[in-house]
Amino acid sequence: MKAATVSQLKKELQNRNPEKLLELCLRLSRFKKENKELLTYLLFEADYEEGYIETVKSEIDAQFSDINTNSYFYIKKSVRKILRNLKKYIRYSGNKETEVVLLLHFCEKLKDFRPSIRRNTTLMNLYERQLVYIEKKIALLHEDLQYDYGLLLDELKF
Repeated sequence: MKAATVSQLKKELQNRNPEKLLELCLRLSRFKKENKELLTYLLFEADYEEGYIETVKSEIDAQFSDINTNSYFYIKKSVRKILRNLKKYIRYSGNKETEVVLLLHFCEKLKDFRPSIRRNTTLMNLYERQLVYIEKKIALLHEDLQYDYGLLLDELKF
């Protein structure tokens, strides 16, 4: 089965009555965890972005504290998982400022992580790629925000 385009879906949804739309949304939320998470964000957290950012930050902190530090293999695996989840939460928001704030927090936690990521090439490369990515995203923000986040970014560079 071939999926319809976004414009086709939009036209079709405009023709549906509200009860049918509600039924479609609930059915969609049953199939994938990501659909349910996105719907939760849109319904409950989209109006208060600061609260959403704090929730995601606390989840990142909890995930970093749960990392198995016995070997760099487990650390790399866990850090990649944290970053993957973080990118998913950023996609839900779609806000560029939220993206920068969350990625800066991730890099801050990674820089302060013990054992040091400096001893592992893969983790250092991942860290440096995120810094470059953040720098590109900061360039898209308002000038005042660029300056503020630029200062935070400079502090994170080794």
